[in-house]
Amino acid sequence: MQQTVLITGGSRGIGAAAVLAFARAGYRVAFTWHSNQQAARNVLDCARAAAPDGAFLPLQADAADPVQMRTAVQRTQLELGGPQVLVCNAGIALQKLFTDTTDEDWRRVLAVDLDGAFYACKAVLPGMIRQKYGRILLVSSMWGQTGGSCEVAYSAAKAGLIGLGKALAKEEGPSGITVNIVAPGVIDTDMMAGFTAGDRAALAEETPVGRLGTPEEVARTLVFLADEASGYITGQVIGLNGGLVI
Repeated sequence: MQQTVLITGGSRGIGAAAVLAFARAGYRVAFTWHSNQQAARNVLDCARAAAPDGAFLPLQADAADPVQMRTAVQRTQLELGGPQVLVCNAGIALQKLFTDTTDEDWRRVLAVDLDGAFYACKAVLPGMIRQKYGRILLVSSMWGQTGGSCEVAYSAAKAGLIGLGKALAKEEGPSGITVNIVAPGVIDTDMMAGFTAGDRAALAEETPVGRLGTPEEVARTLVFLADEASGYITGQVIGLNGGLVI
């Protein structure tokens, strides 16, 4: 049976790679985007090229807005069915000293990165519980596991996703729903746009495998965890960090 996946934050980076990976795997794909309509169109074009017979639904939505997230889920259900799989990927980063982090900074990062996952999970779970099947995947970070200097708000939000995922896995397991967390390390996305070539080289040197990760590697892991055959994996944090965090 063909399944539907809803991916939040699907217009760039890991989210865009996930859209293409799930399209190639034969899923109907809905994905949200917030402000960059052209990026969303580019992802849609690439998905259609990768899977000409696929079904795709781009949805403008702010992950931090519960009404918009409920509407995105409702439209997915109406136009594509399901979703059987939810990938909570929408997120923003913030690099600041803790003492320079404003109340507004803190609230926005937590709202997008953590509250957004709560809203999306809350919206899809009734349908998953009715069908006694579901896969929920939360995109955290190695900083959610270890904490990152000058990234306190981001680290706190990503650590919150780990707690959310572990607890939800216990609660929803009896309903046939698995919940897992992926924790990427240094991935070569536009979130690294502010890093110099020297910074990137240093990060690659610090990583045991000697390079940065790619969005496609994270996306392939998401597709694996979403598969029906992965039903005995739940409540786990899967590190994709090249050995940087062990």
